[in-house]
Amino acid sequence: MFPVRVPFLAALVSMALCQYYDYDYQPNSMLGPSGPNCNQECDCPVNFPTAMYCDNRKLKFVPVVPTGIKYLYLQNNKIEEIKAGVFDNVTAELRWLVLDNNKITNSKIEKGTIDKLSALEKLFFSNNELTEPVIPPSKALDELKMMHNKLSKFPSGLLTDKENLTSINLQYNELTSDTIGGAFKGLKKLLSLDVSHNKLKKLPAGVPNSLEILYADYNDIDTIGAGYLNKLPSLQYLRVSHNRLVDSGIPAGVFNVTSLVELDLSFNKLQSIPEINEQLEQLYLQANEINKIDMASFCKFIGPLNYSHLKHLRLDANNVTHSNMPPDSPNCLRQASDIMFE
Repeated sequence: MFPVRVPFLAALVSMALCQYYDYDYQPNSMLGPSGPNCNQECDCPVNFPTAMYCDNRKLKFVPVVPTGIKYLYLQNNKIEEIKAGVFDNVTAELRWLVLDNNKITNSKIEKGTIDKLSALEKLFFSNNELTEPVIPPSKALDELKMMHNKLSKFPSGLLTDKENLTSINLQYNELTSDTIGGAFKGLKKLLSLDVSHNKLKKLPAGVPNSLEILYADYNDIDTIGAGYLNKLPSLQYLRVSHNRLVDSGIPAGVFNVTSLVELDLSFNKLQSIPEINEQLEQLYLQANEINKIDMASFCKFIGPLNYSHLKHLRLDANNVTHSNMPPDSPNCLRQASDIMFE
């Protein structure tokens, strides 16, 4: 029985709303009796015979995984190393590997461990001490999470054959624009990429045109490349809040693309509202230095069929108030049910 109760699509929508979902988890009290084919330090519930729960056990090493296990939970331990041979029984079987909240470094991951997992679909490796990514050879990999590590580089080519990878989360690392320049080469199905809380000076290069969600909050981004979004025809959610964007770093019309549903430019240094497409529904501009409101930013033409589809607009913590709204704003922003000035 596949131990997951949240469909991927629902999880993706949840992420778009900034509610990051976790892997399936059952408290120990709900696991029930453990099956016979299990490491003695873990639990393999009879109702999920292919899952082995080794979480919250104060383990310092990864135990040997028995044949038949497809879902391995090792989060919230004190694991410092992964010894060779621990996955030998499941190299072609293991689907999920959860190693979050441990103390693993690259130097303590021996050869013959993760590099032998040929069927892995999900690798969760957050809150460890990795300085560079650890990528299994599996072409079935569809989700990669390495948040809260010390990643300072992501060598080009590591993901070239990962054609089924749909989600990558690299929040809270030390990555720069140069060190991830070729990281996403070869990906064809990537839907979601989160590089927030890093040291990027520009949006990541080389991302595939399949991308629908891009989060790059809390970086050092001061410019958006002209035509960047034109290369991403499926992009719906773009967040670049808490960066260093100024008016001169935003080329004319760069955000005027029909695919965008949500655009977050809050907590930057913008003095004017950039031009957006009439199809945009959510625009966040709070905590900038905006001192004027021009309806041309929202509507090129105003008429019975020409108006902005914007529903939510945040302008609080700027240098404008409701009195700065032009007389024609009700006709242009006729669907805006929420415009915030304070």
